[in-house]
Parts: sequence; C-alpha cells; structure tokens
Amino acid sequence: MEYKQTINLPKTSFGMKANLPQREPERLKKWDEMKIYEAILENRKGAPKYILHDGPPYANGNIHLGHALNKILKDFVVKYKAMSGFYAPYVPGWDCHGLPIEHEVSKKLGKEKLAQMEKIHVRQECRRYANKFIDKQRKSFIRLGVFGDWFNPYVTMSNIYEARIVQAFAEFVRKGLVYKGLRPVHWCPHCRTALADAEVEYQKHTSPSVFVKFPVVNQDYSMLIWTTTPWTLPANVAVCLHPDFNYRFVKVGDEKYLLSEDRIEGAMEELGITDYEIVGEPVRGAEFEHLVCEHPFKYRHSKVILGTHVTNEAGTGCVHTAPGHGAEDFHIGQHYGLPVVNPVDDAGCFMVEVAEFQGQYVQDANRGIVDKLVREGVIIHHTSFEHSYPHCWRCHTPVIFRATEQWFIRVSEKAFLNTVLEEIKATEWVPKWGEERIRLMVQDRPDWCVSRQRSWGVPIPVVNCQQCGEAHLDVRVIDKFAELSLEEGNDCWFSHPVEDFLPEGFACACGSTDFSAGQDILDVWFDSGVSHYAVLETREDHHWPADMYLEGQDQYRGWFQTSLLAAVGLRNSAPYKTVLTHGFTVDEFGRAMSKSKENGVDPQDIIKQYGADILRMWVASTDYRTEMVFSEGILKQNIDVYRRIRNTARFLLGNLSDFDPQQHWVDYADLTEIDQWALARLQWLIARIDKAYETYEFHRVYHTLHNYCANDLGGFYLDVMKDRLYCDGTDWQTRRGTQTVLYEIVTVLARLMAPILVFTAEEIWENIPNRDDSSASVHLTRLPEPNDEMYDNALLDRWSEVMKIRSEVLKPLEKLRQEKTIGSSLEANVTLYVGSERLRNLLADLDLNQLLIVSHAAVEPFDAQDGIWLSEEINDFGVQITKATGEKCERCWNYRDSVGQSEAHPTLCDRCEKAVS
Repeated sequence: MEYKQTINLPKTSFGMKANLPQREPERLKKWDEMKIYEAILENRKGAPKYILHDGPPYANGNIHLGHALNKILKDFVVKYKAMSGFYAPYVPGWDCHGLPIEHEVSKKLGKEKLAQMEKIHVRQECRRYANKFIDKQRKSFIRLGVFGDWFNPYVTMSNIYEARIVQAFAEFVRKGLVYKGLRPVHWCPHCRTALADAEVEYQKHTSPSVFVKFPVVNQDYSMLIWTTTPWTLPANVAVCLHPDFNYRFVKVGDEKYLLSEDRIEGAMEELGITDYEIVGEPVRGAEFEHLVCEHPFKYRHSKVILGTHVTNEAGTGCVHTAPGHGAEDFHIGQHYGLPVVNPVDDAGCFMVEVAEFQGQYVQDANRGIVDKLVREGVIIHHTSFEHSYPHCWRCHTPVIFRATEQWFIRVSEKAFLNTVLEEIKATEWVPKWGEERIRLMVQDRPDWCVSRQRSWGVPIPVVNCQQCGEAHLDVRVIDKFAELSLEEGNDCWFSHPVEDFLPEGFACACGSTDFSAGQDILDVWFDSGVSHYAVLETREDHHWPADMYLEGQDQYRGWFQTSLLAAVGLRNSAPYKTVLTHGFTVDEFGRAMSKSKENGVDPQDIIKQYGADILRMWVASTDYRTEMVFSEGILKQNIDVYRRIRNTARFLLGNLSDFDPQQHWVDYADLTEIDQWALARLQWLIARIDKAYETYEFHRVYHTLHNYCANDLGGFYLDVMKDRLYCDGTDWQTRRGTQTVLYEIVTVLARLMAPILVFTAEEIWENIPNRDDSSASVHLTRLPEPNDEMYDNALLDRWSEVMKIRSEVLKPLEKLRQEKTIGSSLEANVTLYVGSERLRNLLADLDLNQLLIVSHAAVEPFDAQDGIWLSEEINDFGVQITKATGEKCERCWNYRDSVGQSEAHPTLCDRCEKAVS
C-alpha cells in the first residue's frame, strides 16, 4: 500500500500566490454585476442608520496617496458599521468650484483666448474640466475597493447642489448675518482675489527686518517700531502701545527712543547697540495716548493709540499700525476712528497715492522703501529675517493683507461663538486633542469673508444700482436665483438679464430701477461647508446631523470649521456627532510627500504592482493619529504580514476540503481541551478586534490579526494539530473536532478582516468548502460576536500556564536541533521534572506528545540531577531530552514501540494501522 495516499493532505483552490493586481479587477467586475453596494443596503434595510458624510475632494488632478489614505479609512468605518448591522450608505462627493480649476482652464486657454471669452463660456470650460477629473478619480477610488454610491454622488456644481448653496446663503441673509464691509483680508496678488484662512498656507519666507523711528511732535524723543513689511509703512496712520506696559526712554548718542521696558535689552542686542543709557522713570503706556508722531515719509501725522494686542515677545513694544493692511490694526483703528489707507491695487502694486513707487509690486518695492527710509534718516537698523509667512494655497505666492470691500458672514459675535464653542464641546473628537485644536482656532476668529473676485463659483446674488452704486442683497432676488439655479444651474446668473431676478417694483432708495448683476462669487469653503444642508437634509437615505466627519488634520481650519460655522448659522447645532482626523503621509525621512519634492507616491503604481489590499493593509498598519510614514521598506513589511495571513487562511481552507459542517460538526462539549482552548481564544480575538473597530483603532485590528495568525495559529495550534489532521482517520472524532474548530476560525477570520482586506476576505469566503452561510459575499454577512459558552476565561488562564511550560521545553529542544543532536523534534523523548504538584496535575490530562510534537513525553517529580536542563523562568522545573526509542512510523514519522507489531502493516504504528484499516 502507498501510505502517502492515505494521509489527509490539504486541498484548496485558494492559491498561495495572491496575484492581487490581476484578481482584484475580476473581483470588482463580479461586485459590479451583483450590485454589491445596493445589495448591502437592501440587506440592512430598516436597520438603524450610520452616516459617514464624505468631505469632498477637489475635482482637479489624479488622486494621490493622501486621497487613497482618506478614502480607505472611511471605507473601514463604513464597512465595519454595515457588518455590525447598521444601514450605512456612503455617498461620495466632489468639490468642483474655485480657483485651482479656473487656473488650469486659464492656462489651457491662454491669455489671448481667455480675454475674448465671456464669463459663462469660461465657466462651461471649468465644468468640463471638473467632470473629466471626477470620472478619473471615481475609477481610482473604486479600484481601491471602496464601496459607495459612485454613480449618484453629490457634486457641488450640480443644479440641485448649487440651488441648495444659494438657499443656504438666503437663510444667512434672512437672519441678518451677511454684510458688506471694508476690511483687510488675505489677498493673493497673483490670483487677484481674497482668500479665506483655510486657503492660506504658512511657509518659510525671508523678509526685510527694519527698525524705524517715529519722531514725536514737539518732543525730544522718537517712538521706535519694528516691522518685517516695510511696504506697509506708506499706509501707516498710528503707533500703538500697550496701556499697561512700562515704557522707558533709551538714549543712544544724541537720539532718544521710547521702548517697552521688557524689550530694551533684546532690541538693543538686535540693533547691535551696546552703548546706551536708560533715562528717567518708567511710564505706563496709557500716559502716551493721543500724542502725535511724524510719519517717516512726511505723508501725514501718526497718532499714538493703545491696544492690548501689543506684546513683549518681539520688537519694541511700539507697534506700527496700518488699518488697511492688518486685522488687528483694523480693529483698533475702528475704535479710534482711524482712516483705512490702502494704496495697493488688485495686483499688489502701489497706486498713485504712493507716487514714488506707483506701479511697483509691493514685495519688490521693499528695497526702495528701505532706501528711502535711509535717505530720510529714520531707519535705525535693517537686515533680513526668516519667518513663517502666509502664502496662497494654490499658486504659493506670498499673500498680503489688503483692505477691500467684501461680503462677510457675521460669525465673531459673542452669542454666535458661544454656541459654536458649546457644539465643539458636545462633539466627540478623535483624537481627543482635536477639541482643543479647533476651539483655539474658532474662539478669536474674525467674521467669515465669503466673497471672491473670480469666475468659477456660485455667484453672490447681489444687484448693484447703476445710478448710485448701492449694492442690494435682497432675499427675494436670492430666492428667485435659487429657483432658476435648480432648473438651469448657477450659469443662469450670467445668461439671464438681471430683470429676471428682480421682484416687481424693485427700486433703489435713490429711485433708480436700473441694476446690474454682481460679479463676485462665494468662497468655495461655503460650498463644501453647507454640504450637510445640501446632502444630509435632502437624501432620504441620510439623516442630520452626520454620525461622522473623517478628514486630514488640515481640515480643522477648513471643512470641519466652515461646516460647523454654517451649521450653527443655519441650524444652531453642529453637523456631526464625531469628528475623526488622520495625519499626513510622509516619507521615511519625515518629509511631506509631493511631486515637487520628487517623493510623491502614485497609489495606482502600488496597486498595479502589489494590489489594493496591500495598500489598504498599509493604511491599517499605521496609527493614523500620527504622521503616516510610507516607504518601500514599510510596504515590504506589510507584504510579509499579508503572506503570513494568506498562508494561514490557505492552511485552514486546505484542511477543510472534506469537511461538511452539516455532517461532521462536533459539539463543543465533545471537543478535546486543546480545541476548546482554540475556540476560547477565538472568542477573545472577536472581542478584541470588535473593540478596536468600535474605537477606530485600525492599527490594533491589524496587529491583533497578525499576531493571532502568527502566534496562536501558525506558532502553536495549527502546528500542533497537523499530526491529527493529516494522520488521524478521516472520520475520527478527534480530526472532525479540529476541523470544526478550523471551520469556525476561517469563517470568523474572513469576516473580521473584511473591512480591511476587502478583496482577500471575499476570496477566502468563496473558498470555504460546504459553507453553511449562503451569503453571496462576505460583505453581506454580520461580524461575529463572542460566544459566551466558548469564551472560557478559566480555560484561557490554565492554557496560558501550559503555553509557558511549552515555551520552556522548546528551548532545550531547539538547542539540540541547532547542535544537530536531533533533526526533527519527533526524534526526541522528553521528560518534564516538575516540582509543583499543581502543575503536575495541570499536565496530567494533556496529550504532551501532541503538545510538544515529540514521540514520547512524561512528567516526573522534580529532581535536579545531572543532565537535566533547568528553567530560569519556572521554579523547580527541568527538562531531560533523550533520543526517541522505538521505530519510526512510515506514515506519521513518530517513533513508537508499536511499529513492527502488525503483520499487515509492519512499518506503521498502532494509530496509523487503525487509520488505514
């Protein structure tokens, strides 16, 4: 007889090689044919809803690694919630208006052609451009294995969404929260538009650093100011002191300067002045209020005013104040009734008011202004200064503060901000420090500048009187615009005569009935900020507020904040219950990833080479609350972990090829103790992973799954059970019992990994032989719950001790193998010398041959005789290893005295003889 043919060898079509890049597209096709997303929702119909509201990516360019990270994390949450029994629709969105698309379209068209085109035609080109990238990005996101309503997304340029934006704006107007004001705002000279705080990025920048004296009229001293923006000095109208700081006079040669007492030493050091004298007594800043200084350029006089925003952290304690070029300057200027001087045009160039520098770009004029200060004899010191400076998020040009007439939403009033702060407190923030981060950003924020001087966006429905220039923001006009937008889209504002939006008898206070349509558009952050109003409130499968918003850390100053401000304005409540943020992707050196730094990674390249499941595994493996480090080395580590998990699944499936749970199931009470331990450990795994999913700790899911496969299964249970699975009789209860356990394990593992390894889990599910769950997809199943009967903590504690003993025995066994005294551990007989009677009793009922994978094992009372290996971990515990006695069984390779006793099968042990008979 060919005994090799009698061994129960594993058989499965679940391949050792994953071939994910080839198999995943086939899987996507199957899911598409079975309409997997719709099937999941149908399966959960009537269940409690869970809504993760998608923060819309910008419809510009191909997706990068950050996009993939974000969408995969969202998919983890949605799949987990769906498999936990929730009705969890996922509606992706796209942000379509705004400067980046307009820039790209402008470059494509060219200046000459652009100048000849009407605004509505430019907008049509922008719409085509956005649609092209929506299609590209959609395909890329689907390829990641992300389930969603991909062909019914929300798109901020759709008619229905644009109409909701206008309706939301109308609600703010009705509540008296919208006003037009002259305020200094971040202004991009290159893009020629105002920018929101969220559209400003801080980068290192070198500016001139100048100390300038402002002589006090009719006095013998000067106020000494420090600034890094000399170009703003032509707009100076005041010098501001802190009312409560002590100020001192400092004599340097024939000059006398006033500085804050706490800044004298630091300022003199920066000025390089060592020979100076402090004269007179300290004087509180309040004593200098209403004095008048000479302007360095003799344009005007500059008043001395007081402000608590003045600090002693840098400078001199005397602050150059230009209300046309700074938010704090503007606010203090309003208090004192100071003029708002803004001699800078849309392109960031000086106008005729500064004749000497007219036409010069302000940053370029800095050098000339410093030279003029030198000629006027008012500059004390000048050098260069590197600091963090605001830049435009799109073109990376240094921005300027510039006072212009803009439309604002009133969000800085105390009552409004108090509600915002209360809602922040009522929201769950993951990580917890997110609450403090957004609170600090919101509590002192200015009103929201929502107007932009561009073409591609939602028009602000203002009509301007042609006779007196008065701007009219009337809810009747806005409502009519919203109505037409729903039918035709926002382009109607530019294609219809303005009269189509005016109510009957509409007239200006000056008596004129001649109006023109305003040309400003809304801030794109208003577009996305009202997505809760446009999506959550209008889709039947959603609810308001959302259960979760999940985005990168930059969205504290972006979408999280604008959504919160909009929701408080519209509904007096936060639009979300939980906000989860993730870190940015960085390379192995901690550098942010970007094409310009040549360290950017295209997720499509990873998918083509390794498969989407490997990328998803990387996302799960890293704690998203910190920076997400990506490198080839880290990817290789994940590939190794994937292989281990896959090989574990293959072993499980292969050893179930002849198992049918309907026929071969063994009840828990009839299982051997080691099988019962395996089931108890499985319940522990279920509980631990469920908790990790529930708390969004996906890295714990990853590491727990890996450790379970590597240690519990590969490192112990499956290794120990190979002999039983391969060599016991096919239908013996011991073998069927272990197969029962393997069946439980593989059906649990497939479901536990499904939210993360979306493709592989499905492949495992399809390959489970005689599966008693008829679900067409693992994603249609429920996540497992711990079985209380099997979750035996006493058993786990007992086996924890057994595992410790086993670990000690393996040490001398491995040493002998390395020394080549023995080859396989089956060539050994092991005697355990145990001093503890409790431990001897613990081991008495165990199959130690099986547990230790040796041919013979016995337990004796402790005796520290020569030739015994003594444990350093367990008191009074020793191991003696000798060569196995008996003959080697041809079939199972164990050494047994029974080999040779059978006439029919003289080369088999008694166990194998029974198995083949």
